[in-house]
Amino acid sequence: MMKKQLSLILALLLLLSVLSGCGGETAPAQTEAAPAEAEAAPAQTEETPPEEAETTTEPEDTRTVVDDGRARPSSCGVLQVVGGKLCAQDGEPVMLRGVSLNGLVTSESFLNEATFRELAEDDGVNLFRLAMYTYGVGSVGYCTGGDKDRHKEDVARGVELAREYDMYVLIDWHILSDGDPNLYADEAEAFFAEMAGLYADYDNVLYEICNEPNHVDWPTVKRYAERIIPVIREKDPDSVVIVGNPDWSKDLATVAADPLDFDNIMYTLHFYAATHGQDLRDLTERVSQNGLPVFVTEYGVTASSGGFPRDLESADAWIELLERENISYCLWAYSKAPEPCSVLRSTTLGYSGFKEENYTETGLWLLKTLAEHSSR
Repeated sequence: MMKKQLSLILALLLLLSVLSGCGGETAPAQTEAAPAEAEAAPAQTEETPPEEAETTTEPEDTRTVVDDGRARPSSCGVLQVVGGKLCAQDGEPVMLRGVSLNGLVTSESFLNEATFRELAEDDGVNLFRLAMYTYGVGSVGYCTGGDKDRHKEDVARGVELAREYDMYVLIDWHILSDGDPNLYADEAEAFFAEMAGLYADYDNVLYEICNEPNHVDWPTVKRYAERIIPVIREKDPDSVVIVGNPDWSKDLATVAADPLDFDNIMYTLHFYAATHGQDLRDLTERVSQNGLPVFVTEYGVTASSGGFPRDLESADAWIELLERENISYCLWAYSKAPEPCSVLRSTTLGYSGFKEENYTETGLWLLKTLAEHSSR
């Protein structure tokens, strides 16, 4: 009986040890997993090494350098007025010899790479004038319901093309029928503030703030200039600004007696060779030699209407004077309009790749004149 009881006790003890052994091994295994997860968490929250900052480089200057001995932005930099003369950045006098569109919107097809490349590299042009009419019909007049965005897009295209092909560019506020520049002075102020802000860092941009004032006196034009020039200077303090004057920009005597009090200012002279002869040449020579900074932003070899006759002898006399006095000049007009002042025949197809037969007598005279005057 005792043996049976002892055997029963031993069996119970064995069963209890087996049962306690199963529970004791599984529980620790579960509790050890938690520390493992806790150790894994810091690994997930470790900061990843920062990526190296990207380095930026200035875009490569891909502008074409035209090395023909003429004054170019690549060789002369930002222009200035010194001693009454247009000068390079180094202070030495320069000559700009160029062409003017006869209207920005109406001639915008000429604003293409091929035309600008040929003008610069083949013809010797180093100035392109963007004539933007302020008064006009339909889309033409910037201040009379014209498409302002389209005008400014054309200006931007012309500035960039001139920059690309190593030419200076003249942004021309082309008043004509409006006569008094104060008529649209508010629009002029906004326009030139925008242009000067856009092109302050460009080395090839000049500003012409009133093409041909007419039926107004010099004090009226001067008041306008004294309003617009500071707007440009606020954004672009070093640019050359060219100011028109009464009598369709021929009244240099009045200007010389009462000039503006700003640096880097020049005064417009316009002439048409078959209308304006020796008297105006004598006045131009006199005021230039007395120190007035003169810039011929527009001239023609025809009558002042742009029509016949052409007077190439008078035109040659004008060029001889301008070259002698270091007065830059820009021909009216780079156009196919059917009028004698146009460089190209109205029957010309396309807007580049011109051959000799595509040029009018005016155009052939221009090419000859540019070829004969290639100095800086």
